[in-house]
Amino acid sequence: MIPIPAIDLLEGRAVRLAEGDRQRATVYAEQPESLVADFAKAGAARLHVVDLDGAFGEARQLELLRRIHAVAAAHKLAMQVGGGIRSEAAARELLDAGIDAVVIGTLAVREPEAVERLCGDYPGRVIVAIDARAGMVAVAGWTEQATISARELALRAQGWGAHALLFTDVARDGMQVGAAVDATAALQRELEIPVIASGGVGSLEDLDALRDAGIQMVVLGRALYEGNFTLSEAIARC
Repeated sequence: MIPIPAIDLLEGRAVRLAEGDRQRATVYAEQPESLVADFAKAGAARLHVVDLDGAFGEARQLELLRRIHAVAAAHKLAMQVGGGIRSEAAARELLDAGIDAVVIGTLAVREPEAVERLCGDYPGRVIVAIDARAGMVAVAGWTEQATISARELALRAQGWGAHALLFTDVARDGMQVGAAVDATAALQRELEIPVIASGGVGSLEDLDALRDAGIQMVVLGRALYEGNFTLSEAIARC
């Protein structure tokens, strides 16, 4: 299993939210790009970056994303970016700028044909995000509930040619209450493409549970920033 450290961006800073609530944000770095070298030194191969401003429907932090990508590329880290990519043009702008992969959620629900085109035009570079609450997909920065189930969207995304799925249990995100092992593993069993686990990891034992359930990748956020374990420890455990 591959651990992927996360950097969530809000108003130019690296933060973590509890259950996606911007009023419950903890700031971890005033200069988010400063985190990249430490992750690379610890052995990271990939970086997960979320533009929370964009996810909340505000202006996307494109210049900051470009700076972080430049540092990541210098350290040979692949970088996947999500948050606020709500149009085909926005996704193409990031991919054409060299971002290794985009993570698309709301657009996959509202304009599936656009995401299918992107999967065809950028093979291996489109990840579909499935943010779920009680098995149903949440969109628009988790502020709206869609009428499609996580399972149905996952199967559609695989059919479009998505490179992977990013599955987040919204109720667990940033709460360190344990990953949604059963739900993530159930989704993976139905698919051939990888399901990336996200949300709830708070201990090395949580990583053990995901690894033993056959999950191939996991995004790590608050547990790293709070010092529950180091990225080096996570990599060794996985």
